[in-house]
Parts: sequence; structure tokens; C-alpha cells
Amino acid sequence: MTHPPDAEIQARIARARSSPDGAALLARLAHRCFATLLDARRHDPRAYLVFFDEDGERRELSHRDFAARVAARAHALARRAGVGRGDRVALLMHNDPEVPVSYLACWALGASAVPVNLGEDDERIGFVLEHSEAKAALFLPEVRERALGLRARAGHVGAWLATDEAEEPAALEPPPDVDPEDEALVVYTSGTTGPPKGVVLTQQNLLADADAIARWHGFDRDTRLLCVLPTHHVNGLVVTLVTPFLVGGSVVLCRRFRTRDFWPRVAREGVHVVSVVPTLLAFLLEDEAAARDLDLSRFRYPICGAGPLTVELARRFEECFGFPIVHGYGLSETTCYSCFLPVDLAPAAHARWMRDFGFPSIGVPLDVNEMAIHDAEGRALAPGERGEIVLRGVNVMKGYHRRPDANAETFAHGWFRSGDEGFCDADEGGRRFFFITGRIKELIIRGGVNLSPFEIDEVLNRIAGVARGLAVGFENDWYGEEVGAYVQRAPGAEVRAEEVLAACRARLPFAKAPKVVVFGDDVPVTSTGKYQRGKLRPLFARHKGTQFRE
Repeated sequence: MTHPPDAEIQARIARARSSPDGAALLARLAHRCFATLLDARRHDPRAYLVFFDEDGERRELSHRDFAARVAARAHALARRAGVGRGDRVALLMHNDPEVPVSYLACWALGASAVPVNLGEDDERIGFVLEHSEAKAALFLPEVRERALGLRARAGHVGAWLATDEAEEPAALEPPPDVDPEDEALVVYTSGTTGPPKGVVLTQQNLLADADAIARWHGFDRDTRLLCVLPTHHVNGLVVTLVTPFLVGGSVVLCRRFRTRDFWPRVAREGVHVVSVVPTLLAFLLEDEAAARDLDLSRFRYPICGAGPLTVELARRFEECFGFPIVHGYGLSETTCYSCFLPVDLAPAAHARWMRDFGFPSIGVPLDVNEMAIHDAEGRALAPGERGEIVLRGVNVMKGYHRRPDANAETFAHGWFRSGDEGFCDADEGGRRFFFITGRIKELIIRGGVNLSPFEIDEVLNRIAGVARGLAVGFENDWYGEEVGAYVQRAPGAEVRAEEVLAACRARLPFAKAPKVVVFGDDVPVTSTGKYQRGKLRPLFARHKGTQFRE
């Protein structure tokens, strides 16, 4: 397949990375690179990082101590691994204080971090190490054995350092030539088919998006966030590590999410905001008693994104716990979040945007980017019309690493094409609120008609006895694809397939309603909480030749 010349692709990317207010927005940033931010924090004695390990043991680092650790790590990387501006360092780590130390050490040197998801298999990790052209690898001591095994298949990585041998006390010397547009992050997408794509983000991308997130939510030096998401992904990294460091606030970092620890930790540590995915909201609803008799007066709300949130799940959570969900949307390719529901909506207005349109609104664009709905030819669509969500602004990535084919497709019309279907609607003042209706590639195409799986999910998850339900498009000889339902029963429930199908038919036309139900104990998700519908398709294979009649 041919693609446009590189110069044309780069021109499209440049258009997608700019906006009318871009220059003014960047000029407003207090810091354009991480070296100056670190310098500003090196005398601050207030807490930055509280960490709870696997056993619940608590550790704390001040901004000052954290900056000193970063300086030591940066010095070791430069001296022992020869890392400098433009180099890439793979980070083989799970949630741990060493993660932000290592990220910031790379950025202080003008180098780029390549986070590795240790939940992936060795073949996929090996691909990331090779494709990213990492010069060095940093790993936690507890994953030493696996790191050494990976080292044998990634000979091009010149230096492998455990974090306990990669610190040399030293003053941080900010390199004078670090540029805001230096690469800072190459994060590989978690797609389930084909090789992952490396999203290249710059220091300016990270700082601009973090600044916009902080201003939207009113984060400041007195704000404390909770990080329960994996820090190898932009959600956990940007929202709950970079943003509080930028504003001088603090973060409570957890080794992993545990339902029983969540609310007690929020109460004890005085957490204001947490960033979650819909899956975690569902887990919290399974143990609602854990929030009783706790002082949650400082907690404001959860931010929720990175997966399909249904109206029903949002309603149940808000009514159960009494906190509004600030729904939002973004992608690795747009650094992190690109839009949120306004945090100052009156309760009635909040409920309207979350419940009255069939899908919870993902909100209003941040000022660092524009959003629109386009058709396949790049033409803007009117409010209410469904099309592809597209974005442009100063938080858009530099491009996919070593993937001119993907860049040509993704930036075909001078905007970043998200691959997500959605629509928008306007409030009384003309402010546009956006909605996501599904991944375009996940749309169920039955008889040539596009069906949104999210819409069917909404119906499934309102059925009594259903803990989680997913609409799955499966191959069918009669209509190309048919609609199936994958259902996880609620504890103790005995809901039958016939009841699920009947409940769906009561609310959906025959074309949209599931024809087959498959029950299972687990819903497959990625490490960032996104449902993996593609893994469920084989469960419906025996119905390929069935003609389902109304």
C-alpha cells in the first residue's frame, strides 16, 4: 500500500498539532521542559509521593527528596549507560516510586522513556524493546530474572540497570539544549490485533496537557490525588503523577487497585480526586459497604475515562456513593485527556448530560485542543450526526514511531482521527458537549447497518442479575455479523439466557437485540481497563451459519 510523501504527512501532522490559540497557551506555561520544573521543586519540603506497597506498607517522599532521587538517577543513566538527549530508555516496572523517579530522570536529560507493560508476554515486550530502539533498560530488582531473560533477546539494548544500582548522588545539571519539543515518551498502544504502535509524545505535550487538566479541575499545591491505575499508561502517568508534581501537589500511589483498600485509603490520606476506569467503578459497587462510616469529606469526585462507561453504571455509582463522576475522554495520541464534563455543573445539568442522551457525555474540550465530528472524507458534521471524533491542538502527538503508513491514515485530513465514533450536542450557550458511541472498528455491521455495541451494553447492564454485559459482533453467514451478548452474572444470581434475550427485545428492535447469550466468569480487559470484545468473538463461532428470525 502506498502512502503520501513524508513531507506531506509531516505537514498534516503539523496542522493537527496546532490550534488558533496554541501559541498563547504555550506561552502561558510556567515550565516548557522538565529540567526547570525539577529545579523549582528541589527545595520544597512538602509531601509529593505517598506509596503503598503490596503489603500495605506506607512510604513518603517530599518534593525535595524526590528531586534529589531524580538527580541521582539521571546522573547514573548518563554516566553508566551513556544516556543523553534523544536517547530512549525502556522502563520495565510496575507501580512503584521508582517509576516517576525514572521518568523524570529521563526527561531531565532530554531523553525519552519507553514504559513497558509487564503484563504482556515476552514476545510483545521484545517487539517494544526492538521497535523503540531503546539504548538502555531500567528494571525493578523484583523483576530481575525476567529482565535478564528479555536481555537475551534484545541485544541492541546496550545497558541494563536495576534501580537499586542506578543511583549516584549528584546535583542535577539541566542540559542547556533540552527543547520543549524533545521526545519524552514513546508509549505503545494496547491493541489486541497487529503489532502495537509507538505513540511519540514531547515534553511540551506532557506539560501542556497536565497544565490544562490542573486548570480544569482546580488542582493546586494543596490537592492530593490517588493513583490506582498502571503508571505505564498515560492515564496513570499524566493525571496522577505529572499533574500533581507540576502544581506542587501530592499523590498517593498504590501498587495495585484493591476494592477493600480504596475508600479507607481515600479517607485516611485525605484524597481529593482519583482517576479511574469504568471497570473499577463496577468493582467498587460490589462492595459498597466499604465506604460506610468513613470521613470522605475531602473527596470531590472520581475522574473516569479510558473505557466504555454506561449510563446505568454511572447512575448506580452516583446514587450509591453520592459523588458525581467527571467523565472525560482522551487517548495516548492526545497525551491524555482532551475533554471533561465541567466540574461546576448544577446537579440537574450534570444528570442530564450523563443520562438523557443514551450515552454519558464525555464533556467539553480542554483549551489545548479542538474537537469535531467528521465523516470519512474529513467533512465536519452537524450536532446530532454520528461520525468520527477528531482532534487537533498542542497536546497531539508527534506521530507514530517508525510507522509512516499509520501516520498517513491517522492524519489524513490535517486532524488526528481517533477511530472512535461519536456525536455532539450543544447547551443553551452554544457550548458543545461530546459523546462517544463506540470504536469504529468495533461497530457491529449487521446487514450493512452499523450498530453501536455501547448502546446494547446499556440495555444488558440494566437487567437484574447481570453484573456486566457486553455486546459482541460475531461472524454470521446471513447478515455478515450478528449480535451476541457476553454476560457475567451477579453473585448469587441465576439469570437465564432466555431472560436476557427477552429483556433486550423489550427495549431494542430485533436487528439490534442480541440473538445468543454466552455466560462467563471473567470479562477480558486490557491493563488499562478497556474491554477486549475481540477475544470474545470465538465464543460465538458455532452460530456462524445460524439464521436468526424475528
